[in-house]
Amino acid sequence: MSRDWNFSAGPAALPEAVLKRAQAELLDWNGSGASVMELSHRGKRFMELAAATERRLRELLGMPDNYKVLFLQGGATQHFAQIPMNLAPEGGSADYIVTGVFSRKAVSEAAYHVDARIAATSEANDFLSLPPREQWTLNPAASYVHYTPNETIRGLEFHDIPDVGDVPLVADMSSNILGAPLDVSRFGLIYAGAQKNIGPSGLVVMIVREDLLARPPRPIAKILRYAEQAANDSMLNTPNTWGWYLAGLTFDWLAAEGGLAVMGERNARKSALLYGVIDSSNGFYRNDVERAARSRMNVSFVLHDSALDALFLTESEAAGFIGLKGHKAVGGMRASLYNAVPEAAVEALVQFMRDFAAKHG
Repeated sequence: MSRDWNFSAGPAALPEAVLKRAQAELLDWNGSGASVMELSHRGKRFMELAAATERRLRELLGMPDNYKVLFLQGGATQHFAQIPMNLAPEGGSADYIVTGVFSRKAVSEAAYHVDARIAATSEANDFLSLPPREQWTLNPAASYVHYTPNETIRGLEFHDIPDVGDVPLVADMSSNILGAPLDVSRFGLIYAGAQKNIGPSGLVVMIVREDLLARPPRPIAKILRYAEQAANDSMLNTPNTWGWYLAGLTFDWLAAEGGLAVMGERNARKSALLYGVIDSSNGFYRNDVERAARSRMNVSFVLHDSALDALFLTESEAAGFIGLKGHKAVGGMRASLYNAVPEAAVEALVQFMRDFAAKHG
């Protein structure tokens, strides 16, 4: 069996070692005589798996003890609405930094539940740069400040953690979590859809500071309360056991590869290689994002003649590359370089792009 080089933005590539291990364990997991998907989430075997998975994540991130880890459902989009329900009182306010489609969706959904203020945005620049920090109009009385460190559609990334004072910082890290070392202590809450750097779709990993869980709850259903989920080890209802299991395998793989420092170095090399061929193509390929804000996870680019787009996709697919079509909102191409995408895949893509430019330039 041959596998293509997968540059999909999400659901995205999983480490081949993880897939092979899951395949080997599919019918009989851990000597149980059944698949992990067939076992009770409240049974001893799965409870041990869940605890071990959390420990591995804490070790990878060097997570402080005053943070809870939740394994939830609903995708990041559900939590756009659920976060203000849990962190802000009725009639409260929150600040949002809008740098792309997903942070814009986050503020739009939050507006149903909180006075969601756009404290800074780069929408006027078509999300090709980050709003300068000195222009942010933050409210010191806000319940939290929300931002998206990496926007996948344009490929726009914060390369440092913004200082927002004493207000809790909330981050949607769906597309860059575990891609490099991270100082968790700078955040009040981190959440991430699993389908890019953690595992399959259908799982959300959340890291939340304990004092935020102690905020007075709104009158919302228990299933929506993060404090209730934390008190019940994320098992207030039946969780996504398959996603939880695969996340654990991915955490194992990350540790075996050398941890997040190694991932950060590897991802920096991959993105530098791809941006290098774009920038040295004499205009055949172009990336319009401000260089200081270019994403290491999602590299977008356009061809100098959009009439070549269909041919590029056809020839790249024939050459064994998938997932290179850009988002419908912006067109062009996009290569997502998540942890599971090996350097060999980027080297092969770069060579294809050089050959395509030589043939059609």
